[in-house]
Amino acid sequence: MTSSDLRSQLASLTTEAFRPELAEIDRLPTLEIARLMNGEDAGVPAAVAARLPRIAAAIDAVAERMARGGRLVYAGAGTAGRLGVLDASECPPTFNTDPEQVVGLIAGGPPAMVASVEGAEDSAELARRDLDALKLTPDDSVVGVSASGRTPYAVGAVEHARAVGALTIGLACNEHSALAAAAEHGIEVVVGPELITGSTRLKAGTAQKLVLNMLSTITMIRLGKTYGNLMVDVRASNAKLRARSHRIVALATGADDAEIDKALTETGGEVKHAILALLTGVDGPTAARLLEESAGHLRAALARGGGPRQGARQTRV
Repeated sequence: MTSSDLRSQLASLTTEAFRPELAEIDRLPTLEIARLMNGEDAGVPAAVAARLPRIAAAIDAVAERMARGGRLVYAGAGTAGRLGVLDASECPPTFNTDPEQVVGLIAGGPPAMVASVEGAEDSAELARRDLDALKLTPDDSVVGVSASGRTPYAVGAVEHARAVGALTIGLACNEHSALAAAAEHGIEVVVGPELITGSTRLKAGTAQKLVLNMLSTITMIRLGKTYGNLMVDVRASNAKLRARSHRIVALATGADDAEIDKALTETGGEVKHAILALLTGVDGPTAARLLEESAGHLRAALARGGGPRQGARQTRV
């Protein structure tokens, strides 16, 4: 593609559109600029809401594959890539997933998280190599993320993943995008032109973050990583998370501090196991067995264990 062709293509994108009414924004008082930005951001949730049926369908497809052992892989460049890496990196401490279960790929690799890597986003071949290193299977799901919906790295990732039989999702912020067209599940969240022309880390980035939050969080809910709205698979890797673990067990069981400390000690700090032990009266190994037989779903394990024992002070979850 020539430079002229690329300029013409960008000029046709909603996310790149120039807004003449904001041409003198730099002359406005700071508070007025802040109000303008806040007003722009307020429209993002509505744009996401318009695509909820597509988002939900994509989530169900991802959850079905992950339940069979598949992985969730994000692929993008620049801001889109960083958002994917961010979402992936937050799954292990939040949901106790294996670091290889949710993966974020960014064009140019780890250095691109903090600095631009020249030409990386323009390479579909680089996306193919990055995905080949993961040894994709049909149980895996690949989400290409690109505000423009034309980034070669993201489009190439989706095209390659689809060719090897993996589930594909294309998340863009322009209609009729190449990325959505290449994927089985196209999600186009159209937020309109940016306050600063072409700065898609703004509304487009916010929209992408909201959708990625949904993809990972609701998938984890479907996989039994929560009990009600409690993070029962949280990994207690620091003092704050250990305190949170204790509080989660308290909220789920109504047990006192001594009972909770004892249960967490006997279950190796596993929140889900401790809750099951406290509610059913089983020991740590039995709780582990019941959860394994229930594919990690606490509600199903409670049913297998005969339900909350008489006198258990279960809160309403």
